[in-house]
Amino acid sequence: MKCETSTLTVAMKHGGVDMAGNSTDPGRTVTSKAAVILMMIAAGGEHTLTEIADATDLPTSTAHRLASELVAWRLLERTEERSYRIGLPLRMIAGGYSKSEICSYTHTVMRAMPVLEELSRTTRNEVRLGVLHGSEVLILRSRPDRVDERMNAARFLHGLIPAHAAASGKALLAFSPAGVVNHVIEAGLPAFTRHTITSPDVLRQKLSIIRLTKIATARNEFERDRSAIAMPIFYGGGRVAAALELTARDLGADLKPATSALSVACRSLSRQLATEFHLLGTRNGDTSESVESALA
Repeated sequence: MKCETSTLTVAMKHGGVDMAGNSTDPGRTVTSKAAVILMMIAAGGEHTLTEIADATDLPTSTAHRLASELVAWRLLERTEERSYRIGLPLRMIAGGYSKSEICSYTHTVMRAMPVLEELSRTTRNEVRLGVLHGSEVLILRSRPDRVDERMNAARFLHGLIPAHAAASGKALLAFSPAGVVNHVIEAGLPAFTRHTITSPDVLRQKLSIIRLTKIATARNEFERDRSAIAMPIFYGGGRVAAALELTARDLGADLKPATSALSVACRSLSRQLATEFHLLGTRNGDTSESVESALA
């Protein structure tokens, strides 16, 4: 994707309220503004606050508030020169991907962050957002032991987990192309506990069931005494974007309520992403001049 400033500026004209609650253009939400900042910086390089404000058509004070929130979420970082660059979790996602994929992932993470916060607060369980990264899943997780008014760096952690041993990883693999699944299997299916799936045939069978149910589970497969339930998020057209994973204290007893909560969240995010990527002209992950004509 070519995250051009003019395209992003036009996209932002669709609306909401600023961080202080002041109305701006109808429908121009805080999240849409923050997403544009992320998408701009995801295109590469380091940018000063003035450059961010100018490129995104935001007042400097609003740009500063939003950039500070994104730093707190670890989606942006401050450099020694006090400029901004993309944060480590998104840099990890970006490795080996095209600009269109980087911008797509950035937008997905931005939209999903408030959902992680809400699910963590309401369920009092750890919630993870998983994005496939080779044979591993890059996860961003919200910890339920710290519920604050504002998201902060202590609440959102990141790490890499082998895809075959994570509920979110299996939810992603189930809706990925066959070549992606083959790559994971060829990379090896190491055992982390006695419950880890290490057989390619068993993994493929599990993935076929997940494709039917859209529900993936993991019981003590990567960590002992940890079970989780995950469901996929889609861009539209069946393209998997990410997965939401919810820790379960008792997989049997928690399956139904957890699935219900995840289903609502994933459907909402999928509808939002499908609509927004259609608006931005990013069908099939390809953005070009069609974006500007679509938004004109």
